[in-house]
Amino acid sequence: MSVSNVIPTSSFAVDGIRKDVRDIGASLIREVAHLGMGRGNIVPLWFGEPDQPTPEFIRKAAIAALEAGDTFYQPNRGITPLRDALAVYADRLYGTSLDRENITVTVSGLNALMIAMQSILKAGDRMVTTAPIWPNIIAMPKVLGAQVTTVPLHAGIDGWQLDIDEFIAACAPDTRAILINSPNNPTGWVMPAEDQKKLVEFATERGIWLIADEVYARLIYDGSDVAPSFVPYVSDDTRIMVINSFSKSWAMTGWRLGWITAPKGVGAELEKMMEFNVSCPAGFVQQAGIVALEQGEDFVATSRARYSRARAAITERLRDMNRIHLPEAEGAFYAFFRVDGVEDTLTFAKTLLLSEGIGLAPGEAFGPEGAGHIRACYAVSEDRIHRAMDGLARFLKR
Repeated sequence: MSVSNVIPTSSFAVDGIRKDVRDIGASLIREVAHLGMGRGNIVPLWFGEPDQPTPEFIRKAAIAALEAGDTFYQPNRGITPLRDALAVYADRLYGTSLDRENITVTVSGLNALMIAMQSILKAGDRMVTTAPIWPNIIAMPKVLGAQVTTVPLHAGIDGWQLDIDEFIAACAPDTRAILINSPNNPTGWVMPAEDQKKLVEFATERGIWLIADEVYARLIYDGSDVAPSFVPYVSDDTRIMVINSFSKSWAMTGWRLGWITAPKGVGAELEKMMEFNVSCPAGFVQQAGIVALEQGEDFVATSRARYSRARAAITERLRDMNRIHLPEAEGAFYAFFRVDGVEDTLTFAKTLLLSEGIGLAPGEAFGPEGAGHIRACYAVSEDRIHRAMDGLARFLKR
């Protein structure tokens, strides 16, 4: 039968897309943001990114590389100077003895997560993680045909907590991978070092891969320079991949540069996955990454202090509102709070945006465990915090 004789239905093309993909919902955060983008006088706290541009010294490094003609393909796993710099960076923070063979440079933390999962998970496998959690972490295994089990974080007086024994018990025999996002998006929860040790021992004994999403590692507010990490456990005797990114610590969200710290033995496999997904990170972006690592510590410290002040401001304002319940957040840069009487936070967020010009992320975006909650990113000026809280306070009094 010729193509000209086929009368397709309106759903003909989309029906040809895998059901696993079609069943994944679109981003609810984006749904709110798209409603507000282009409108004047909006205070956008919906996305997880700083409101300040990348520091000038990092931008200049990229400009210099571009002017020098650094516009060609690069090695799949990243250029040697950046991989060396990342190993030195980890050794300084964690007291490890890594080298470039432990490092694979990626096109963002998101790309790092995806190639890690592609390397480990096949259709029918199970991944266990916590919730509420960044929606992409739930979606990526589903794209691969894998199943996801979530174990809830519990909100209490002392902040969000995970029952580590409950988490381990949830790892059924078909569990192929565990994913821990700490410091956590959206709750700010940080996994204690003793729980990390217990989880590594369990995963190693069972032969389960442990993927650690540590993109907020430097955003910790207990006076430490870095949050507890799985990096010290990475070796060829463990199945651990640690994901990180330049986006949060160095205000480089639009640059799309990340890395994986993994056992040396899996480097060749990650190299293949980079080739098949994105080929390589851009050379001039990698040059900027080197400068960020070598000259950016003052910026990291200054940013953390700025976010700490914003955290204090938004916490005080939210806790002054009668209908708000806000657990303590130990890390990252989000306030994840519950609003009495609100079940549909997508409608709440849209109505707040249209009436007060305040852009927040609905809790349902982070899974069923996020229902009734709202996320606000406080990686912004204190003036923006107060403008947003003034609008929210007015809205709640209606």
